[in-house]
Amino acid sequence: MVTFVDRVTLHLRAGKGGNGCVSVRREKFKPLAGPDGGNGGGGGDVVLIADPQVTTLLSYHHSPHRSAGNGGFGMGDHRSGAEGEDQELPVPLGTVVKDPDGTVLVDMLTPGMRFVVAPGGLGGLGNASLSSPKRKAPGFALLGTPGWEGDVVLELKTVADIALVGFPSAGKSSLIAAVSAARPKIADYPFTTLHPNLGVVQSGDVRFTIADVPGLIEGASEGKGLGLEFLRHVERCTALVHVLDCATLDPGRDPLSDLDIILAELGAYPVPEGQTPLLERPQIVALNKIDVPEARDLADFVRPDLEARGFRVFEISTVSRAGLRELTFALADVVEQHRLATIDDAPVERIVIRPQGSRKDFEVKVEGGTYGPVYRILGDKPVKWVQQTDFQNEEAVGYLADRLARLGVEEGLFRAGAVAGATVVIGPGDGIVFDWEPTLTSAAELMTAPRGTDPRLVQNPRRTSSERRERYHERMDAKAEARAELETERRAARAAGITPDGDSTVVGDEDDAR
Repeated sequence: MVTFVDRVTLHLRAGKGGNGCVSVRREKFKPLAGPDGGNGGGGGDVVLIADPQVTTLLSYHHSPHRSAGNGGFGMGDHRSGAEGEDQELPVPLGTVVKDPDGTVLVDMLTPGMRFVVAPGGLGGLGNASLSSPKRKAPGFALLGTPGWEGDVVLELKTVADIALVGFPSAGKSSLIAAVSAARPKIADYPFTTLHPNLGVVQSGDVRFTIADVPGLIEGASEGKGLGLEFLRHVERCTALVHVLDCATLDPGRDPLSDLDIILAELGAYPVPEGQTPLLERPQIVALNKIDVPEARDLADFVRPDLEARGFRVFEISTVSRAGLRELTFALADVVEQHRLATIDDAPVERIVIRPQGSRKDFEVKVEGGTYGPVYRILGDKPVKWVQQTDFQNEEAVGYLADRLARLGVEEGLFRAGAVAGATVVIGPGDGIVFDWEPTLTSAAELMTAPRGTDPRLVQNPRRTSSERRERYHERMDAKAEARAELETERRAARAAGITPDGDSTVVGDEDDAR
């Protein structure tokens, strides 16, 4: 049964924002008293909290899917929707939060530290918030945006002052049990410790924490044994205590060779940038199991060699408790000195303001398509605006066109070579696909149309005054031409002596008769 987990992948989903409301206030003697649609509530956040009372990520190993509450919808009479409930997740101190690519997002080191790992969606504005002197009664509202959804990796790195390192069955668990109230599993076979154990030690006026790291073997930095899995728990420790077994019965092993192997593995382990390498930190050697006569003789034999290499050496026994008091006082002195140096070297916190003026609101990328180029618009604002748009409402679509035009998307498409009818996609992936019509750049608030409609999106069959005037002039010109043609024919007939009945008359015979 799993009892300790120090690495887990969380599948998070923040709350969705509630939609805004479309409503018009109606009172007696005031049938249209103005818009009163309320705003939607914001979606809940997923928040990580550094809690000193939590020591493992076991609960997230069993239930890695976590989600926050959705925001409520807006209502009439200026009533806003309820805010979504946040999902607060307590994590142990020293938890490193990473994205799936391995990029560090935050390091939870301070008790009570809060980090919004998955922000909730925005609530949509109601038509009351969208009204203006030119758009007095909007017939649409904005939709709520979806919250952040994705995976994050939690990696626990034990926050302890002292780390006990050494071969399996060297007596590390017995040592932490002897100097603190921790009760780790102790047995007479290798790899008894399968996860780090923490203990609190009080030595004089100094209180510090000590961690029992699972046993290291040769090749641990390359993944052999359990060492690579738990070497990261040594990263945050102030000092290292090499627990060497002086009573081992394994052939070919002795305290000096064990120490050399452990030092090689610690030196091969890469620490994060900005941290002190493991071999450059204070190191103390504890020769363990001197309650065995042969072990005491071996400890006395190797001690001069260890001291000649610059190590402080203590001969201890977790059974008889010999040398434990001297060891704990030495460790307390190292921890106290480090804490004083850390306070003196602590940098002054500064507030850094980074202007966002040079940041582009969007970019246009031209991609090849089966039926011609596709123009993709990327940017936080366009993507968010598309998510807020109700495409079943013509007026909402027109409002989106106005927002994109004010942002400069029309000019960006022109510069990219787009023409009328070109395929435009807003957002990554499939996104929202449009057939671009540049005529949509007109300001909708200057137009009069019923609520919920936009005259730019429909073909209006009604002719304008200029078109009617032009048509009238064309008809008058056609009638004038017809009258002129008839008059020409009449005169030609008179000149030929043809009567309206079609009979011909001879002018010369009529004169002779007279």
